[in-house]
Amino acid sequence: METFDEQKKRARAVLRQMNKSFPSPRCTLQYRTPFQLLTSVLLSAQCTDKRVNMVTPELFRCFPTPEKMAAAPLERIEELIRSTGFFRNKAKNLKALSAVIVESHAGEVPRTIEELTALPGIGRKTALCILGNAFGESAGFVVDTHVGRIARRLGFSRWADPVRVEKDLCALFPKKQWIDLSHRFIQLGRSCCRAPKPHCDGCPLEKYCPKCPGKAART
Repeated sequence: METFDEQKKRARAVLRQMNKSFPSPRCTLQYRTPFQLLTSVLLSAQCTDKRVNMVTPELFRCFPTPEKMAAAPLERIEELIRSTGFFRNKAKNLKALSAVIVESHAGEVPRTIEELTALPGIGRKTALCILGNAFGESAGFVVDTHVGRIARRLGFSRWADPVRVEKDLCALFPKKQWIDLSHRFIQLGRSCCRAPKPHCDGCPLEKYCPKCPGKAART
């Protein structure tokens, strides 16, 4: 069984390869303000970023700020975001969190995990995404379905719980890399390390991944 020091060494090699293979990590959601990013991330639940980016231009044209979103008719928000799925619950949360931002945070998106996760419909993953992408604050490792899957395939975590996966990844990688590496893992997950059938041939992490076919024979 791999020791933690051996795992840490392999993690350093993975990090170098990921930085090389995905030199321009970025959030694929389109936004101009922290509030627009918060809205987009909330809409992305059970929905593709591509679909969210198709919906948000008109949504942001109509309701670009927390003040305007809080005052918007619920039915109009539902109409605009219908194609993202679960639109009634998302619309209710959008309107409610906007009101909290206006009433409790002077119209500004809060900048702490505690305040963000107190907003309706906002969990830890979304809060970390906002802090990292809107404010450049590395408060944790964003673990979505791609990141969790890749962490388990690489043998860096054995947990299904995103919080436990996050803890394992934070122990292996430098804090200054958490934001960008999360994006890089997501890019890898979308390009080749897919569920349920990964495309291991040509994967940049093939030689570091215990799950890749033939790995045991090569090492």
